[in-house]
Formats: sequence, C-alpha cells, structure tokens
Amino acid sequence: MTAVTKVAIAGCGAASMAAAIPLAEAGVSVDVYELKPELSALGSGITLQGNALRALGRLGVWEQAAAQGYPFEGLTLRAPGPDAPVIAELPEVKTGGPDFPACMGMYRPDLARILVERAESLGVRVHYGAKVTGVRETEGGVLVDVGGAPVGEYDLLIGADGIHSTVRELIGIETQPEHTGMGIWRAFVPRPAEVTQSQLYYGGPAYIAGYTPTGEDTMYAFLVEDAQDRFGVAPAEAVEIMKGLSAAYGGPWNAIRESLSESSRINYTWFTAHILDGAWNRGRTVVIGDAAHSCPPTVAQGAAQAMEDGIVLAELLIAADAVDQGLWDAFHARRVPRATAVVEASVQLGRWQLEHNRDADAAGLIFGVAQQMAQPA
Repeated sequence: MTAVTKVAIAGCGAASMAAAIPLAEAGVSVDVYELKPELSALGSGITLQGNALRALGRLGVWEQAAAQGYPFEGLTLRAPGPDAPVIAELPEVKTGGPDFPACMGMYRPDLARILVERAESLGVRVHYGAKVTGVRETEGGVLVDVGGAPVGEYDLLIGADGIHSTVRELIGIETQPEHTGMGIWRAFVPRPAEVTQSQLYYGGPAYIAGYTPTGEDTMYAFLVEDAQDRFGVAPAEAVEIMKGLSAAYGGPWNAIRESLSESSRINYTWFTAHILDGAWNRGRTVVIGDAAHSCPPTVAQGAAQAMEDGIVLAELLIAADAVDQGLWDAFHARRVPRATAVVEASVQLGRWQLEHNRDADAAGLIFGVAQQMAQPA
C-alpha cells in the first residue's frame, strides 16, 4: 500500500525523474507535464559528485550514465600564469560510498535523456509542450490544469519545474532566487589527453577558471566573473570574451583557447541562490529541486540535491499509508537541513571570492560539506 496511486509532476528535470522512477517502480501512475516542446538537446557539461552517482544507482541508470560520462577521482588546483603551476592535488571524499567514483563529468542533455528513457520504460507518461497553469485542492487530492484546461484529479502534484517555478507561484510561495553577484561562461570543448579530472584555477582575471572532462574526447570549460549583462552576445563575440578572460591561464587552457569556436555551445548565466523558508508543501502540492532551493555550482551539488529530493519524497510516499502531516514532517526533516547546508556553503564560497578574502578556509568548508553529503540522504 502506498500513500498515492496517481501523481502529477511539473517539469522533467533531474528532480522530477528522481521522483517519477521509484514511484512508477512501485506501481504508481505518473504523468509528467513539461513546458518545453521536446526534451532539450541544448546544454553544457555537469559535474556530479559521488552522492549524485549513488542517486543514479538507486534510479537504475548508473551503468548507462557511466558509459556516457567520465568518472574520475581527485581534484587539481592550479595557479594563474603561463606555466599554470599545480599548487595542490586533493583527494575527494567519496560521497557516494565505496561503490562509486568520487566524481563524474558528463554532457547534461545525455543525463536528461537517460533519466527520461528510464522513466518512460516504467510507464511514466511525459507530456511535452504542457505547462501546469492551475492547482485546486480537493478533499482527497488536487485538481490540475494544464494549458488552462483541467487534466484530472491526482493524489499529489510535485512541482519540479525549476528555479522560476510556476507551481511555487500557484501555491502562494513568494520566495524567489536572488542573484549572488557572479556570472559564468561555459563552453563544450575537446578534452586534452592530460586532463583526467576536474582542475580549478583561482585568482587572475576570473574568480575561477576550470574544466571538467565529460567523455573520452570531450570536456566543458568555465570561467566565473562578476555578473554582467552578457545576455544576447553573438556567438563570435562570446568566443572572443572567453579567449580574453582566459588569457592569463596556461596549461590546458592554451589548448582550450585554440579550440574555442562558434560551435562550442558557449552559454552565459548568473549565479542565483534561494531556499524556501518553512514547508515546501501546501496541502497536496509540494515543490522540490530547483523550485525549492538553488545555489551557485561552487560545491557541485545542485543535481545531487535535486535527485535526493525526489528519491526521498518517493521513498516516503511508497512507505506511507496516507499523505498526512507525519509524512511532510519526515520529508522536511530529511531534506531541509541538508539542502540548506549546501546552499549556505555554496553562497559563502562565492561571497569570500567576491570579497577577495584570502584568509577564508574554503577547503575546510568544502570538505565539511562533503562529509555531510557522504551520509545517505
């Protein structure tokens, strides 16, 4: 007996699929409503820490993901300059436990495809071009409107529709993501043979200049700067900006600069952060993932936390007999402190950089968060 038999989910990202897959495995009927007209083929690379890999294992897609991505151990820190001297080789905490690598890079659209294919194989129905536009609580469920028209009554609506969540707004939660003051350039480039793990350069014209391998022949490179109005920049200009901003960094960055072109899928975004203060649910509607919390990628925990949200929620729904306050109390006890720790640490790391705080114990903070994440969600 599960607490739900029919669930609607807004959005088809990592949080959504992490809830949909175990629910479908338990025999729950799941409809996913995705605003985009199709599964997007656009995106850049993503860094997945060990606890994200553990989540992929629980969702039954670890082997497929590992075949598409680039698992690795450790982290290299370099200094700016033509020689890009290595200043530290850091072992990473295996936050997913001994059965998984410490980290993996992969192409974000590949991860999305693998998760959706797994969900659909279990009977999850994904409706594209479908925006949830209305939510009305009933005595024993919730009526859901999509595109302005009713689509039926569900036992639960899960809002996993991203940082600008419509579901969050529909249920009256006013919290919004706030800009942290940093912007990031990302590009997809060929992987030099010497790059076998994430490498970060601190100092110089960028706050962080780094790259992460995503496959045998690919990796994504990124540059973090002060947030600027870079939106709408033409591809050719984006190439020149990245080349100029990275000019102070040697080592593999020399090859990266040479390979940058208008086909490098360069994109620019601002860092944001938020976490809901109090309950993430209103009655039988709950928000998870980026709809409930977002943070800069300074500790690479965004996807991990999103998937943990979905898995924990599904686990509790499967084990319970009813959607009641006891279920919500258990969910919030397991998710709110953990997600809050990640958001606060991610924001603090960025703040220290913005303040040029040379005395900050960034390594200690990162290690502390990693130790927390090594404990199962």
